[in-house]
Amino acid sequence: MASGTLAAFGLTLLLTAAAVTALLLATFAIALTAGRFNVVDVSWGLGFAVAAVVALAASAGHGAGLRRDLLAAATVVWGLRLAAYIGWRSRGQGEDPRYAEMLSKAPPGRRATYALRKVFLAQAGLIWLISVPVQAGMFERGAPPALIWIGLAIWLCGLAFESAGDWQLARFKADPANRGQVMDRGLWHYTRHPNYFGDACVWWGLFLISCGSWIGLATVFSPILMTFLLAGGSGKPITEGRMAERPGYREYVARTSGFFPLPPRR
Repeated sequence: MASGTLAAFGLTLLLTAAAVTALLLATFAIALTAGRFNVVDVSWGLGFAVAAVVALAASAGHGAGLRRDLLAAATVVWGLRLAAYIGWRSRGQGEDPRYAEMLSKAPPGRRATYALRKVFLAQAGLIWLISVPVQAGMFERGAPPALIWIGLAIWLCGLAFESAGDWQLARFKADPANRGQVMDRGLWHYTRHPNYFGDACVWWGLFLISCGSWIGLATVFSPILMTFLLAGGSGKPITEGRMAERPGYREYVARTSGFFPLPPRR
């Protein structure tokens, strides 16, 4: 990057960090009013959308127009869909067991500050870090068109997979006849976590769209980190830990792939 572009990129990183932090602080205030901290999950997708919009505005005059527009649009569409779905799914619900368990470790009388540090500010930092390829891609002028279209195709597949998985699960849960049963239909017949797999594909797609030069490869830590969080961090292991004692779940685990969609095992 030229010195002027590098300075603009540095400013963009600061502005996105400030915007995402402000969003999570506002969410923390809402959480205190609502009396439950799981409202932070809605701000996960919103945070990426905010980072993309701020990066697009701050990088005006830099980068290739097609890549900038695709990165902003793809990130905002994914982020708003995820936020809307989580907000709809959690309406009328109490505190999420994940946060209840985490906050049970808070020192006496410091539950709110513990949540601010361990949940809200930590999530703001993750959003900012994972969104670095989107921010950096706004400044890329190199144009390997094939990579852009491959990335867009992977993003589309991921968004479709994640959206379909969420929709299928919502329909399953809405039927009283399925209460207490394990969802093993549709995409859930081939992977125990189609939503997480789709999420990972979205970020690998965004990474490929953002790459306009060899320098862009340095941001590969973003999709790797997101995939780790989904498959081995706060996603899959915690979800399966909560489901472990449900009748039929062990059999479901024995025959169904844990992440990548595969034909069921006998």
